[in-house]
Amino acid sequence: MAAIKTIADRGYDIIGDIHGCSHTLERLLEQLGYRKLNGIYQHPRRQAIFIGDIIDRGPRIRESLHLVRDMVEHGFARIVMGNHEYNALGYCTRARPGSGKTFLREHNPRHDRLIKETLEQFDAYPHEWNEFLEWFYTIPLFIEEENFRVVHACWDQTLISQFRENHGGACIDEDFLHASAAIESFAGQVMDTLLRGTDLRLPDGMSITGRDGYVRQFFRTKFWADQPDTYADVVFQPDPLPTEVAGMGLADDERKQLITYPLEAPPVFVGHYWMDGAPAPLKHNVACIDYSAVKYGKLVAYRFDGEKVLSRDKFVWVDVDRPEQPDYPTSEDSVAR
Repeated sequence: MAAIKTIADRGYDIIGDIHGCSHTLERLLEQLGYRKLNGIYQHPRRQAIFIGDIIDRGPRIRESLHLVRDMVEHGFARIVMGNHEYNALGYCTRARPGSGKTFLREHNPRHDRLIKETLEQFDAYPHEWNEFLEWFYTIPLFIEEENFRVVHACWDQTLISQFRENHGGACIDEDFLHASAAIESFAGQVMDTLLRGTDLRLPDGMSITGRDGYVRQFFRTKFWADQPDTYADVVFQPDPLPTEVAGMGLADDERKQLITYPLEAPPVFVGHYWMDGAPAPLKHNVACIDYSAVKYGKLVAYRFDGEKVLSRDKFVWVDVDRPEQPDYPTSEDSVAR
């Protein structure tokens, strides 16, 4: 008779950004072999790991949070914090006297728009929303096991080691949240880097306008690039750089700003970056599993079983087909593949 796997050697299914697509998540879990027992999705031999960004944008945010939290609280899943959970904490937390702010995250049109669907869907459930905000504090910023790592956007070993040394774990508290409102502080750098990624300033005061209409003077960069020479070697974001910029060489001071992920390091999994196309590793030990589910892309999982070299064959996903009806009420019409 085959031996039952122990917790130490069970497999993990790392699942990308959900953004309120609970029906799509249910289809993916079922495709992965999870079954709903006593109201909670579970697997006899595997554990799900959610990459963060459960909230915002999608049609079933409240349902998604309940599904994920139930799995986590009963030991059938783990989770790391996404920038949208962090944003929600800042948006809903009043600043302390003397800070010159009303809320830690400014209530401006762009921020209002990003959290709009979440607040609307919890409008009739304010006590639940407050409970979820408290739960967000229990979500770690990163997971580090002997043979794999998980973080929402960027694995910066220096920041992670300093955070663990200073705070004795992987979770933030309310004091750290308040401190992180100052982007130049240690707390601000931790939250910005781990949850949003690294960036470089565009040259000569240039700016680019993203698909979301937001004008940026920075572009997001890879944290795993090996010996890059040009901007094109390090850019990593949905919006491409202008051709004349992409071919420009990196200056010495820009190279010093970049971080790298060692070739011999354990596999690391990230979300956040709105990938498209066929899921595949970014590097033999780096994988992004955010494939834009809420934008009619894919909700993706990687089935990790301890391998040191990641394989495209271990990706599993559900395609989210764009509905033909112009008044279709949700962004979830999912077909498992």
